[in-house]
Amino acid sequence: MTQNRVADPLDLTRFLKPGSVALVGATEDLSKFGGRCVRLMLDFGYRGRIYPINPKYNSLLGLDCFPDVMSLPEVPDHVGIVVAPNHVMASLRQCVDKGVTFATVFTAGYAETGTAKGRELQGEISAFCRETGLRVMGPNCNGLINFVDHFAMASTATIAGPRQPAGNVGVVSHSGGLGQVNTMWRAQQAGVPISYEVSCGNDADLDVLDYARFMVADDASDVILMLLERVPSGEKLAALGREAAERDKPIVVLKLGRTEAGSKAAASHTGALTGSDAVHDAVFKQYGMIRVEDCPELYETAMLLRRRGQRPKGNRLGGMAISGGNAVQLADLGAAYGLQWPSYTAETQAKLGQWMPGFGSIGNPTDLTAGVIGQKDTYASVLEVIAADENIDTMVPILTFASRDEIMRVKELADSMPKAVAVLWSGGCSDDLSLDARVFAEANVPIYRDTKALLQAVSRAAGYAEFQHHNAARVPLVRPDGMSEAAVREALGRGALTEQTSKMVLAAYGMAVTREELAISAPDAASIASQIGGSVALKIQSLDIPHKTEAGGVRLGLCAADEIVRAYDEIIASARRYAPMARIEGVLVQEMVPPGVEIMLGVTSDPVFGPVVSVALGGIFVEVMGDIVHHLAPLGPDDARAMLGGLKGAKLLDGVRGMKPADVGALVDAMVRLSWLAHDLVDVIAEIDLNPVIVGHAGLRVADALIVRR
Repeated sequence: MTQNRVADPLDLTRFLKPGSVALVGATEDLSKFGGRCVRLMLDFGYRGRIYPINPKYNSLLGLDCFPDVMSLPEVPDHVGIVVAPNHVMASLRQCVDKGVTFATVFTAGYAETGTAKGRELQGEISAFCRETGLRVMGPNCNGLINFVDHFAMASTATIAGPRQPAGNVGVVSHSGGLGQVNTMWRAQQAGVPISYEVSCGNDADLDVLDYARFMVADDASDVILMLLERVPSGEKLAALGREAAERDKPIVVLKLGRTEAGSKAAASHTGALTGSDAVHDAVFKQYGMIRVEDCPELYETAMLLRRRGQRPKGNRLGGMAISGGNAVQLADLGAAYGLQWPSYTAETQAKLGQWMPGFGSIGNPTDLTAGVIGQKDTYASVLEVIAADENIDTMVPILTFASRDEIMRVKELADSMPKAVAVLWSGGCSDDLSLDARVFAEANVPIYRDTKALLQAVSRAAGYAEFQHHNAARVPLVRPDGMSEAAVREALGRGALTEQTSKMVLAAYGMAVTREELAISAPDAASIASQIGGSVALKIQSLDIPHKTEAGGVRLGLCAADEIVRAYDEIIASARRYAPMARIEGVLVQEMVPPGVEIMLGVTSDPVFGPVVSVALGGIFVEVMGDIVHHLAPLGPDDARAMLGGLKGAKLLDGVRGMKPADVGALVDAMVRLSWLAHDLVDVIAEIDLNPVIVGHAGLRVADALIVRR
């Protein structure tokens, strides 16, 4: 077989913009996929050379037809395959022998069936691609549509009829229906024109991130919409996110399967709290990808982001309406989406007073009242005044019923304004019933029919602007001093870790841990406690009892020698009842840390993204409220501070009810060091659970620690 690896596997130009294309399994029967695919390719206006392949025909739909790939008069850039699964590999082998670079396997019956046979067949395609260098989309896919270059290789009814104009929003989806119907077609109906749409199916070779990265690099797309059933590679997603941020191309993501692995059985508390969907949320946020809940939110968000020069720069809105109820609803709901309605400047107030005499105070959102109905140019003039206010990032004019002249004037202003504009039009035109929201969509002005949809889109666009602002100010990650990977590897090489050895590992990375020593008898425990001084905690030490409290293996706040002796015996007895076969090494005697804010820090190893650092406030905040924040390792100080700021109970760190503020600097340093430990030892460490970490007003101590080896 010919070795034919593409020099740059991410250069999909000939895949999406082929000069010539062939279809194995073409037919004149338009009830079949192969027939519809050729017919739509012709109707779509493809200007390249088309080679139908089917030994039953000499010609097909006015095109010369060929018996197989090898008989083609040239090497096509892209070959589509629509044959039964038992014939697919033969066609792929012919593609390689012919020197073809790209192929698409539409055929179903592979891993999506959930059967061993289906997985085996798909594995055969994957292995063949690795061996030969042929790049394949699919199997089990719906194909692709390129509105920019008039190329379609799909059988979807969404492109039947006149071809829609090309836009600047790309769509890539694992699913055919969700990608081509629920998103692409509906977006076009809403006035969001599309550049490319790819429904890629099972990702046996090329995957969803490859197509998204092509769109990020291609000049035709300014926003990319992704519908993901799975993330094929955490590393590739990170590369995609970095490049999209660098090119200022927002990616809006709908990730399916939120609940399929909401939590997992794990040795550590952190592992039990870190579900895969929570990690996806954190990773999308980390790379500035905007996650939404359903398909309409994809294109409703894109509607506002695709105007590069008129994206929201922040979360400050200026609204205006002739309906007081609409203005109040806008303000009430906006607050729920983190949006603000700032007061206008004195200059703006003065100018508005000229158009709205008799108003004692002009609020935001601005209620013009029904008194302006019929007053020529008042609405548009007020819109211009508010839009010029330096306190406003995004204008939200509300239309209910208005005259054609007024509607067209708002459209013209919205189109020409340097600021972002999102028009809310809940009604219609009072003197031209044929005029509808398409007049805004055709002018590329963001138009919404419902308040929530508008506010969600503005909130997400403002969040993207905030991400880009912080991303531009990011500093390179720097390893802290005083971390010894060699010492840790030596400790981890001895086998499973107790709490004591776990803390030795943490200390080797510069983290502050409690003073403690292992006692192997009750008198020994009393002696160690006297050396530590003050009150102490006693904890069972056994590799077979990772959750000590459940075994009755913890006593806190002990001072007197007799109570320490008694507690030692009680802990040993309780542990033996809990786990009769457990190997008990003794009891750890540990200093009691002064009161502070209790924090849980943890690390889990995600199968897609690798080591994930988690932080939570202790007690009910994590157990009941689910107040936990995640970030991929390693972290920088700014990342750690942002994580802490994302906690619902973050204000507790500032000090409440007379408590001094917690030493956030020490906590940030600990989080950074923990993240580097997870990063450096990813091949050895599966989970880390530090709970609690007690943060005082001057420093912190890790009071309890569990490190689980792979």
